Amino acid sequence: MPSYKIASLCLAASALSCSAFSPTTLSTRSLAQFTSPLSTSTSTSTTSHKRIISRNVAVSPSSDMLTGITREDQNYFDEMSLKRENEKKNEMKIDMTGVVLSGMKGKALTWEHNDFPRAKEIKDVLPKNSFRPETKKSLGYLSVSTIGTAICTAFGISMLRFFNPSNLLTLPFWTLYSLGTGTVAMGLWVLGHECGHGAFSTNKKLQDTVGYIIHSIMLVPYYSWQRSHAVHHMYCNDVDLGETHVPELEEEGSLVGRKWLMDTFGRKAGIRMWGGLQGFLHLLIGWPAYLLIGATGGKGRGMTNHFLPNPLTKPKYPKKELFPGNWKKKVLKSDIGVAAVVCALVGWGLRNGLSQVMALYGGPLIVVNAWLVIYTWLQHTDTDVPHFSQSEHSFVKGALHTIDRPYDKMDPFGFVDFLHHKIGSTHVAHHFDSSIPHYKALAATNAIIKNFPEMYLYDPTPIRLALWRVCKGCTAITKRGDRWIWNNEGVEDLL
Repeated sequence: MPSYKIASLCLAASALSCSAFSPTTLSTRSLAQFTSPLSTSTSTSTTSHKRIISRNVAVSPSSDMLTGITREDQNYFDEMSLKRENEKKNEMKIDMTGVVLSGMKGKALTWEHNDFPRAKEIKDVLPKNSFRPETKKSLGYLSVSTIGTAICTAFGISMLRFFNPSNLLTLPFWTLYSLGTGTVAMGLWVLGHECGHGAFSTNKKLQDTVGYIIHSIMLVPYYSWQRSHAVHHMYCNDVDLGETHVPELEEEGSLVGRKWLMDTFGRKAGIRMWGGLQGFLHLLIGWPAYLLIGATGGKGRGMTNHFLPNPLTKPKYPKKELFPGNWKKKVLKSDIGVAAVVCALVGWGLRNGLSQVMALYGGPLIVVNAWLVIYTWLQHTDTDVPHFSQSEHSFVKGALHTIDRPYDKMDPFGFVDFLHHKIGSTHVAHHFDSSIPHYKALAATNAIIKNFPEMYLYDPTPIRLALWRVCKGCTAITKRGDRWIWNNEGVEDLL
């Protein structure tokens, strides 16, 4: 067993031991994980090449599971298990060939269409004050992110006399500066994102002004992205009309590319090379490619450009065009802000040199973009989280296939999660209703966990390990029954 798995088991055992002495140490989220029906609902065949997972099928306990079990007890449980399986003949079964389980243990693959609650049922359990932003509080968080970014920038400017960015020997320093400043500035992006959702203020003029400025500074057309991101929320995990991180189908060639690397350089080295390539393409190139050519966007809308009101290619579904009607004018209005920032950057570069622009602005912006992709990619992607065809998709399905992750554990103090306003650790609630401000999202998340623990996805895998698994294993999807799953047949042991 790999050392990181042994360490994880030790940590889990330690946490459970501590919880026995302190009832407050086990959070609501942890309870949802330990009491999930998945622990008694998954039946996996180890003798057959094809593995089948079935929802809510009883599992017979063994002597390893219960101390002192008798032969009669074992026979009883076997009989009850067989009886229940016979009673549920018509229940959904998923062919698990090539499916790699994440820390969610295939939970999303156990759900049936009738398991999903109605939107009103979820909304009714959320705190009643969840949906109204408080302008003063939002401005307070904006000041935290603005002041933090300004302090980092002032520090960078003061270092110019010691570390001339035109000298390549100073690259390590400016790389560290970019990592720090970009991580802090990501908080501004999160707040700009809330403006686009109407979750920043009840004053629409103030909200759009703040959102427009933040997006323009980060070279993102505000209204264009407001529209495309709303589409992403509406069609999350829809393989036809989804927007951002829509998977490739297995016949599109990426699986062939991964296999070629493994055949050429060896299985372990090849899949690591594939993971590294995917990480580079997504984190460094992915965001600009999405804005310019709609990379990873839904194919049903054709190739899109966020700076142009019309699609670059003829859409498969013309009535589902990304920027319909009045949105075309808003796209052009957004371009003005980005153009103004580009002109300012050109003037700055002509006066002080491109190296200074890249050191103080370009590097941190690349880091902000990388954080953005990490969040959006991991919020909706993992090796055991399915996608749906248009005919099988619904808004609630998409929202509940969103994944919350332990960003609060990325550092000992939860500082990164604080700086980023908990965008990754409360994202299920956000995807259900994006009008919930980030400072009310934790209460909404706890309400969902309490009332719908079986329908809540949380992966405890550390972020870096989850990202690496997704880079290697989320390559292309194949159709299984009424859903699409990630096909990793033959490489399960490498993920």
